[in-house]
Amino acid sequence: MKKYSYIIIDDDAESILKAKTTASGFSELAFAASASNFQDGLNLVLEHKPALIFLEIEPKDQSSHLSLAFISELHRFFQEIPKIIITTKHKEKAFDAIQYGVFDYVLKPVAHIDLLKTILKLKKAHLESKTAPFTEEPTSIVIDNVNNVTIPQNIEKPLTICIKSYGDYRYLNAEDICYFQADNNSTDIYLNTGEMITAFKTLKHFESVLTYPFIRIHNSYVINRNYISRIHSGNSICYIKNSSKKIPFSKTYKANVEQIIADFSTGNYLEI
Repeated sequence: MKKYSYIIIDDDAESILKAKTTASGFSELAFAASASNFQDGLNLVLEHKPALIFLEIEPKDQSSHLSLAFISELHRFFQEIPKIIITTKHKEKAFDAIQYGVFDYVLKPVAHIDLLKTILKLKKAHLESKTAPFTEEPTSIVIDNVNNVTIPQNIEKPLTICIKSYGDYRYLNAEDICYFQADNNSTDIYLNTGEMITAFKTLKHFESVLTYPFIRIHNSYVINRNYISRIHSGNSICYIKNSSKKIPFSKTYKANVEQIIADFSTGNYLEI
């Protein structure tokens, strides 16, 4: 899982605490530091080089000099600046912020669902980007059932998974996989054709080497978000497209299911 380090620049100590508390609910985010004025914030960014900056642009204390001009200052020192997330109480400066190329604009107090949407946008940008900082994830992996090793392969997308066993090479397109199900120390892989293939790796291993749209929702299941046709929160069940299979999700991974629901709503979406 990719981690995003972040800095909060805000002259309101209570707002900083609330933002940190909300962000602590996301394992993808790693707090680096906070500052209450323009110069201290700039020094921290130069020192820590965070992936994200949560920036207040309508400060209570005008002597803090916090504004969109902070972004212009960053361009003096970075060829590619960190992603800027504006956090403020009003919408009035949203258009101006867009002109500065900010990544997101979130109203205070920062809500869990708003931060969830921001993280989904980050993950989408991560998957789509071909720039160096975001190419650490392998685009192909080999699961060797004989020598018990995983070999990253640096080839072009889409992701191909090879299940290797005693000279038998079975190639799977990741986009054809509906879900993974744990079976003791092995994992059963279910395809959209109804076929099942076993790999002698734990579910935790697949969770660690695969990225979105593969999301863990239960101790026994990692699901491909693209094959979900229905989510029943009351019964804690996900339904698979073109299948009678019902996959449970647990309280431990409820945040991941909320992420899936939020992701559906950010696309070309109509709720009736």
